[in-house]
Amino acid sequence: MADPLDPPIDSGDHAAVAIAARWHDHLTRERRRSQHTVRAYVATAHRLIGFLAGHLGGGVDAAALAGLQAADLRAYLGMRRTGGLGNASAARELSAVRAFLAFAAAEGGREASLPRLKGPKRPRSVPRPISPDEAVSLAEEAAEDAAEPWLAARDLAVLTLLYGSGLRVAEALGLTGAALPLGEAMLVTGKRNKTRVVPLLPSVKEAIEQYLKLCPYGVEKDAPLFRGARGGPLRGEIVRRAVRKARRSLGLSERTTPHALRHSFATHLLGRGADLRALQELLGHASLSSTQIYTAVDAAHLMDVYRHAHPRA
Repeated sequence: MADPLDPPIDSGDHAAVAIAARWHDHLTRERRRSQHTVRAYVATAHRLIGFLAGHLGGGVDAAALAGLQAADLRAYLGMRRTGGLGNASAARELSAVRAFLAFAAAEGGREASLPRLKGPKRPRSVPRPISPDEAVSLAEEAAEDAAEPWLAARDLAVLTLLYGSGLRVAEALGLTGAALPLGEAMLVTGKRNKTRVVPLLPSVKEAIEQYLKLCPYGVEKDAPLFRGARGGPLRGEIVRRAVRKARRSLGLSERTTPHALRHSFATHLLGRGADLRALQELLGHASLSSTQIYTAVDAAHLMDVYRHAHPRA
């Protein structure tokens, strides 16, 4: 989906457009980035090229990209910020620009000499987990609102899996019949096609097996495990819609999303003494720094308990 703040992209027939096309292939085949990431990054490259055509007043080629100064990038970001781009989006935009310029330099056999430019500050948000009871209630409420019994069993199975195994929504919906028969663990393919083993609690296994009994569509090895109402792959928006309705019924925060179930999985494990390295493996994080945010989550939870329970708080 296009960002409503994105201006129309008109990068013309500049030589740099061919570099952007090769960068698309590089991101897709060699870096194995997701389609969403590739689309967003390459769109940024085309926006930059279109902007530079007017800003520099000439053709945009490898030499023009190599000669960019910090002032040129500030002018580009200024144009984007004028359109209403927020700090987080501007930081992502700058990251994509830097990556594109680095690729162009490497293609030309040069060291990437990128203009020094400090990106906008991004406040590091701390995920807000929900309680175990709320996680179960959310899944059950979503199931009760389903139109048919097999769809109810599907929604219960998906949401139980997100909380019980800490999966991303895309990871759960990417499962196929190859995951069957179910055991005590499951092999999951995450970002950049990296695989990891996640635990499968008895309650999660039972929910998935109940869904499979009721599902009117067969589950072949290469077919999606979770199906939409018409038999196609279940879409993430259907899961998010079910969660939105359920959280309204339960009076939960708007930040209670399907991804919040993954946050809750991580926070609750850490609160029960899980090792940070083990949690990193379970979540499929590439770096430990991504997992360390959950230490702040757990500390925030402890402070909340303290404020509500301590007579002097």
